[in-house]
Amino acid sequence: MRETLAIGIDLGTSGARAVAMTPERRIVARAAARFADLGADPRAPGDWWQAVETALGGVLDAVDKTCVRAVSVDATSGTLLAVDQRGTPIAPALMYDDRSADASLLTRIAPLIPQQSAAHGATSGLVKALALQAVPGVERILHQADWIAGRLTGDYGTTDENNALKTGYDPLARRWPAWMAETGLKTGLLPEVVEPGTPLGRFAGPMARAFGLDPEAIVVAGTTDGCASFLATGAHTPGDGVSALGSTLTVKLLGDRPIFAPGYGIYSHRINGMWLAGGASNSGGRVLAHFFAGAEIERLSERIDPATATGLDFYPLLEPGERFPVMDRTHPPRLEPRPADDAEFLKAMFEGIAAIEKLGYDRLAELGAPPLRSIRTVGGGAGNPAWTRIRQRALGVPFLPAHSDEAAAGTAGLALAGLRSMGALR
Repeated sequence: MRETLAIGIDLGTSGARAVAMTPERRIVARAAARFADLGADPRAPGDWWQAVETALGGVLDAVDKTCVRAVSVDATSGTLLAVDQRGTPIAPALMYDDRSADASLLTRIAPLIPQQSAAHGATSGLVKALALQAVPGVERILHQADWIAGRLTGDYGTTDENNALKTGYDPLARRWPAWMAETGLKTGLLPEVVEPGTPLGRFAGPMARAFGLDPEAIVVAGTTDGCASFLATGAHTPGDGVSALGSTLTVKLLGDRPIFAPGYGIYSHRINGMWLAGGASNSGGRVLAHFFAGAEIERLSERIDPATATGLDFYPLLEPGERFPVMDRTHPPRLEPRPADDAEFLKAMFEGIAAIEKLGYDRLAELGAPPLRSIRTVGGGAGNPAWTRIRQRALGVPFLPAHSDEAAAGTAGLALAGLRSMGALR
């Protein structure tokens, strides 16, 4: 019997990645396409498609294409573009971190946006949509993942609840709220919103033929890159946390109720019938990298005894200001007194970041999330044994292995969920 496969595609800031996965969540193929290698522009929708086409084609070349039953896409949250009636982009995309320079617009709409909405701020999807609706000939305003899915199905009319959040979608009422029109937005330009994992339809005929896919293969609604990364780890029950130890420290916690605390940058995504809340600190790996190169961190870590404490109370920041778990634009770094031994200095920074991580999960629990019951870790810091032992001592919960650290694996899981919802998988 041929094995059913689902493919997840992750479109990020550096390119596209794709994985093929079995219903048992076993990854059988991977492929990637970097914008730098393609000579592509990360801001150009046509180049997004080139990267996706290359990554998807690479995975399909490594498997039996006739076994592929579903594909889903995640992409950067808050990246939007304007398209015409055929789905063709008609203006440069506005990227997730592009800021509106129109201070008067921000001042005008701020009182109209409910406090708990994720649409606040100069980089929100809402302000991008307000700018894109002025593009001549615009028929639809889409998120990055919507447009890729639309290329696959030929239908550009749908988005998912996670990508829609920063554009103003109300995840509690599950609709585009009435207040959005009061900002001047033509809400008819926005796509219909569905739950991640919802089947969107079959591949368009020409697209199925181009990739050599079964014409019955479906496209499933995806999610944001951040949510996909969480799903990839295998975390799935309330109290499961995922810490990302990258250039910054990010914590995410799954719960049975939403948490909204805009002052800390905390919003909740509805996913798999539960709620995912989290926050990002200004501390993290970039502070370590400021003092030590990667090889030096590895060498010094071998000299660290994680079972003992330095007694130092560090708060590792490169400059004043913190956003989570403390909201204080003047919050000072604490990196003194610096020990004469570099290994001891590194250990104190590890301890400081671990303390911030614990405070982050405690803060989420204070706001109504469930207590932390387990941790999975992704990012470059996940592979440092000394740091892991220090974190285990600080957090006091089981550390579980991540199923995968690839966002595309989380999105492949959504593709499988779409098949199950149709009765195509047991």
